[in-house]
Amino acid sequence: MTTITLEVPDSLAEYQKDTIRFIAAKLYESGKLSLGQAAAMAKLTKGTFAELLADYGVSFINYSDSDLTDELDRISGI
Repeated sequence: MTTITLEVPDSLAEYQKDTIRFIAAKLYESGKLSLGQAAAMAKLTKGTFAELLADYGVSFINYSDSDLTDELDRISGI
């Protein structure tokens, strides 16, 4: 894993874990990280990370529009 140093205002110092979790959640939401990768970044289990996604306005179900359309087409064809 690569380490990146991020400079934030001093007022965020006490929220270091929350800031990392927020970034991990947003990277998961954008499809840049899998659930497992984002959980590892946040130093949480997948289950715990999945539970906190809602705290950051991120859906656990992370389908792209095309994935959702493909899935609906597949289900409709049954």
